[in-house]
Amino acid sequence: MPRLHLFDLDGTLLHGTSAPVEISRQLGLEAETVALDQAISSGLIEPPEYATRVCTLWAELTEAHVKAAFEGAPWLAGIREVWADIRQEGDYCVVISLSPSFFVERLIGWGAHAAYGSRFPAVPFTEPVDPAGALSAAAKVLIADRLCAEYGVTRADCIAYGDSMSDKDLFGAVATSVAVNGDRHLSGLATHSYTGLDLREVYELVRSVR
Repeated sequence: MPRLHLFDLDGTLLHGTSAPVEISRQLGLEAETVALDQAISSGLIEPPEYATRVCTLWAELTEAHVKAAFEGAPWLAGIREVWADIRQEGDYCVVISLSPSFFVERLIGWGAHAAYGSRFPAVPFTEPVDPAGALSAAAKVLIADRLCAEYGVTRADCIAYGDSMSDKDLFGAVATSVAVNGDRHLSGLATHSYTGLDLREVYELVRSVR
């Protein structure tokens, strides 16, 4: 039976940062977005409000900014190699993130079978973001269930990789989970825990488990 590997982005594949922070860095608005990240992580604001506020910050955003943010971000080492091995094993790898889809979907070029993020308008923005398109922790579980049906697997065949509160629901739903540089919200929930900077080492924790 194939397995479905479900990867979070912010704080997981990206070390110590988020896609919105890396995008905002290109615009000189890093501090403002760090404050928004802290607010959503603390539960002070919900994903729809976050999406609306960060979209307003990005009024001058261009594709060149997004490309520079993606290429310059602090990614974990070994992402392409791990995803190539997952594919070779006949498994599936998918990214599900609350970050903007226009950033998350770039990871398909690195070997992900699919990538899901909050729906934002095309860059450069000519229309406001639809708050209803913002993903949540609960939405990650819904997407995972839809993928299980599509790929012919069950929750028992899923492995979730995450770091924070936005991964808590998914960790509680699937059979196996790995906290990657995880925070207190995942304490006691994860099957495995990893601290470090290399996804190949993360993958070794679950690679041989069938």
